This record gives sequence, structure tokens and C-alpha cells, in this order.
Amino acid sequence: MLRYLLDTNVVSQPMMKTPAAGVLRKLASTADECAIAAPVWNELLYGCKRMPAGKRRDALQDYLADVVSTFEILPYDDLAAKVHAIERVRLEQLGTTATFVDGQIAAIAQINELILVTANVRDFAPFKALTVENWA
Repeated sequence: MLRYLLDTNVVSQPMMKTPAAGVLRKLASTADECAIAAPVWNELLYGCKRMPAGKRRDALQDYLADVVSTFEILPYDDLAAKVHAIERVRLEQLGTTATFVDGQIAAIAQINELILVTANVRDFAPFKALTVENWA
């Protein structure tokens, strides 16, 4: 059963030069409970394709194909778009904004009743009805 929605910075940890040990342990112990959002998949693919050809890009491509692609990828669908729009208006009325992609990810977590795991807890703090964890 899915429990967690992983942000880009969490999924990327294993490929960092010095990954956070706590994140690696938690990923290993909860892998079957984790999913990613379609916008996260986009960010990962985009980042990989922007890299110059070489060993680092090859390693990242292998990681995306062999590991990340095994996670369920949850769509930004009509319900997520509706929740996202409502939250964007609410946040604007409060005088704050969030990046569009963070809003998409938050909405996907909300409609699927998942805990959003990110190193950028502060970026997601304004969203209501969203549980956020930092595994680092």
C-alpha cells in the first residue's frame, strides 16, 4: 500500500556524491510504500537530459531506468488540478505563492492521501491538508 510521495530531492539522494544516510535507510525500508508524482518524473528526466554526455549522465540514466521507474508514477489529473487551483487561490489571498510544480506535487499527495517526503519542508508548509516529512 502506498504511503509516501517522494519529492525530486529525495529520489535524487542515492545519486548524490555524499547521500544522506538516513534518507538511504528510509528509502530502502519503505520502497514498496513509495510513489513519485508525474511532475517529479519530469524533473528527473529533464535534469538527466540536460547533463553533458558522460559517465555521470550514464549512471543517472541507469538509476532512473533501473530504480526510479519501479516506483508508481501518480498523474496530475483533473482532481489534482482542481485541488491545486483551490490552493493557489487560497495562498494568493494570504499573500503568498508557491511554485507551480510544488503546487502540482502537493495536490497529488493530497488527493492520494500520501505523506509528502521532501528536504524542502518549508516550500510545502503553506499547503493545507498536507502531511510533510523530511527523512534527512
